[in-house]
Amino acid sequence: MAVGNINELPENILLELFTHLPARQLLLRCRLVCSLWRDLIDLVTLWKRKCLREGFITEDWDQPVADWKIFYFLRSLHRNLLHNPCAEEGFEFWSLDVNGGDEWKVEDLSKDQRKEFPNDQVKKYFVTSYYTCLKSQVVDLKAEGYWEELMDTTRPDIEVKDWFAARPDCGSKYQLCVQLLSSAHAPLGTFQPDPATIQQKSDAKWREVSHTFSNYPPGVRYIWFQHGGVDTHYWAGWYGPRVTNSSITIGPPLP
Repeated sequence: MAVGNINELPENILLELFTHLPARQLLLRCRLVCSLWRDLIDLVTLWKRKCLREGFITEDWDQPVADWKIFYFLRSLHRNLLHNPCAEEGFEFWSLDVNGGDEWKVEDLSKDQRKEFPNDQVKKYFVTSYYTCLKSQVVDLKAEGYWEELMDTTRPDIEVKDWFAARPDCGSKYQLCVQLLSSAHAPLGTFQPDPATIQQKSDAKWREVSHTFSNYPPGVRYIWFQHGGVDTHYWAGWYGPRVTNSSITIGPPLP
């Protein structure tokens, strides 16, 4: 039997059609067409189907989700918000705030270092010198797709990670500071652990530092990330802490 109006289709068929449409188009255009489409687009079933189709959840997913629509958007946006975290593009995207000694440098992970590092995709790192070296990035959340209402109402977890290592032949001091900033760049949350001092003749293993911002105040529009350090023996060259594989992610990770 021919269908003269798309709304004559069974609701389950309409839901299946909506599953294949871009999420923003569903909310900004399709939802405004009529009350039927609005009600269908607001159904939990639709957003759960879209999550399953996109691989954001598995068939046996059993974790509670407060809002499947928000969950879908957070999953779709989930990625590392820091650009060039592993020095593949030199110092592109980084601001060299303090560039002391022989200045920042990019080096390759040796074959043995690659075996030790937990991520085999990481091939390079940034290294500091005998006077303090600090570099930073500012993440513009709106530019990255996180609109104001999403950040202020949902306030999803913001996870920060960094990796650092000393050289075995020289002591060093590593430091990190991450701030959540308002539209006026006023700090709304800060993570600044005590500097990590690594003694000479240490194991030189890569160490991870991480922090999750939760229940922060509304108004977060930017994230400022700064790290670096200095060698503690003031040797010419690049004997300070090495850093790489830094990340800032928002919301639940992929399964």
